[in-house]
Amino acid sequence: MNTDANAIREKVKEYIQQTTFVDKEKIKNDSLIFKEGYFDSMGFVVLITYLEENFGIKTTDSDLIEENFESINAITDFIVRKSIN
Repeated sequence: MNTDANAIREKVKEYIQQTTFVDKEKIKNDSLIFKEGYFDSMGFVVLITYLEENFGIKTTDSDLIEENFESINAITDFIVRKSIN
C-alpha cells in the first residue's frame, strides 16, 4: 500500500502544480494549499471532481473538512482511506 500512496501523492502533487502554475519546488507535500493561497473555494470544487474522477472515490458532505484536503499528504491519506472502504 505504501507504493500506492507514493504514486497517489505524486499524481496529486503534479495536478496541483499544473493547476496552480506554481514552481515545482515551491509546493511541498506538507504545504497548506489553501492557507498559502494556491487554491480557493472554486479550486476546491475542481479538486474534488479531479479526485473522484481519477481515483474512483466518492466524497460525501462529511468528508469535506479541512483536515482531509489541507495538504498533498492529507489528500493522499484521504484517497487511501476512501479506496479501502
